[in-house]
Amino acid sequence: MALSTRYRADAAVVALALASFGLIAMWPAFAAGQSSLRSTDRAAIEQVASAQTAAPTATSGSSATATPDSKSKRASRAAPQRGDIPPDFLGLDRDGRPVKVSDYRGKLVVISFWASWCGPCRRELPMLSALQAGVGYEHLQVIAVNLNEPRRDLDAFLKLNPSLEMRHIRDGGTVARHYGVTAVPNLFVIDQRGAIAQVHRGYSPKQLQQFAEQIAALLPPETLKRPTAAGKQAQ
Repeated sequence: MALSTRYRADAAVVALALASFGLIAMWPAFAAGQSSLRSTDRAAIEQVASAQTAAPTATSGSSATATPDSKSKRASRAAPQRGDIPPDFLGLDRDGRPVKVSDYRGKLVVISFWASWCGPCRRELPMLSALQAGVGYEHLQVIAVNLNEPRRDLDAFLKLNPSLEMRHIRDGGTVARHYGVTAVPNLFVIDQRGAIAQVHRGYSPKQLQQFAEQIAALLPPETLKRPTAAGKQAQ
């Protein structure tokens, strides 16, 4: 359930790619945090993977491969597109507090739907954590929405991966249906006005440069010129 050495290596490549665009100003701190993850986590990942039925893959547009979620085959609303105002309510965080997109108006918001059994999701989360740490909470909020997993599985995953810096929500499928999510990972970038700026379905290292360019274009210029204080908790 935790991030293996392979996924930590992928995260390092991602962070370096983002750093080339000035988005990760605190790479040393990120690298130190990732190296603290348990080296024995590979066995945990393999155990979880073996317990899951291999799902077929699907692609959407120019996005990379995404893994269908078996519980999301129920009728879902049309997925919001670029320029749309997304559904506001995202659910409750781990402390039971309601989370809404409008809570972060004026900031860039990245919402990622994921599951711990999804390999591409495990590659994506450290990248998003590095992005949050590098940009800081003043201009960016990353929200990870865990889809259709028991709370004990989510809690176990986060306990094994305490350095993932983002806000976590567990969704039984309601929020995903409002967002038209039927496969993970599925990522939405919401601009400072509250409108969807980008949608990414699936994950591929080949898309890192495009993603970094998109994020850089949406952030205030001063964010890319000065380091920000990572580790400051979102209010």
